[in-house]
Amino acid sequence: MKSASLLFGLLLLLCVLVVQAEEPIAIKFSHVVAADTPKGKAAERFAQLAKEKTQGRVEVTVYPNSTLYKDKEEMEALQLGAVQMLAPSLAKFGPLGVKEFEVFDLPYIFDGYDQLHQVTEGPIGKELLGKLADKGVLGLAFWDNGFKVMSANKPLKGPKDFRGLKMRIQSSKVLDAQMRALGANPQVMAFSEVYQALQTGVVDGTENPPSNLYTQKMFEVQKFVTNSEHGYLGYAVIVNKAFWDGLPADIREALDEAMAEATVYANEIAKQENIDALAKVKASGKSEIIELTPEQKTEWKKRLAPVHQQMEDRVGKDLIQSIYQATGSDISKL
Repeated sequence: MKSASLLFGLLLLLCVLVVQAEEPIAIKFSHVVAADTPKGKAAERFAQLAKEKTQGRVEVTVYPNSTLYKDKEEMEALQLGAVQMLAPSLAKFGPLGVKEFEVFDLPYIFDGYDQLHQVTEGPIGKELLGKLADKGVLGLAFWDNGFKVMSANKPLKGPKDFRGLKMRIQSSKVLDAQMRALGANPQVMAFSEVYQALQTGVVDGTENPPSNLYTQKMFEVQKFVTNSEHGYLGYAVIVNKAFWDGLPADIREALDEAMAEATVYANEIAKQENIDALAKVKASGKSEIIELTPEQKTEWKKRLAPVHQQMEDRVGKDLIQSIYQATGSDISKL
């Protein structure tokens, strides 16, 4: 009787261990934008690919729209292991202590996606991601969101039109300098708070890729949108380094493959979705779209060019010069 009970107990324990062994590895992927943005869709695509490529051994749950953590909370949550994966905008790494990432915030440092990808998909991008390891963070990939537009309740056709406006920015010394160069008063604010701040007049305007402007309904409370394409907004997909290093090698390899495919998808849809979003904003009739003439855009570039030199000590003169060399573009020579 005792042997039968012992055998039953061992079988029960074995069943428990088998069930535990079969439980998928859980990854919480938190982000602050809507699920139907390029980043939101790419995160869902990664979750799908991760499950497929690991044959169900990994389960990625995506938490969009700041439902889990807000702008100012998510990085600390990742470092503490409360969440395993994020895709924060590149401006978030300055406050983390990796100021070099703010080079992406420099106005007009990239003239289109081809120049951008010379950096994000080349040795400069790889080196930048490597700088995160000391912070307990591992950088996996860059995801595009797109090039930004300016919005306000007055037409923004030239630098003089910004004078005195309160413009929302992310926490970035480069973006602060950019707005000051235009004569505006920069206001740092969490992404999730921007719509209400625009609606109530706490801030007068903001900058965003069209997909964010549209999905967050900011265009409903902004009368004018200038298609300036003055700056780039992108993301770095990052993971908690200790968590990632602790994964079995075959799981990491499968997740790397999933991330590579999700990155191609993310960057393919970003450009088109921004074109579509701007068209939808125009069709709504709630915001007038302003297209800059070549002469007007040159005026913007000349006003903003000094920001590059101002930020050399912060983001690195050599880094800025290496990007000029990689892209073949140098705003300071206008």
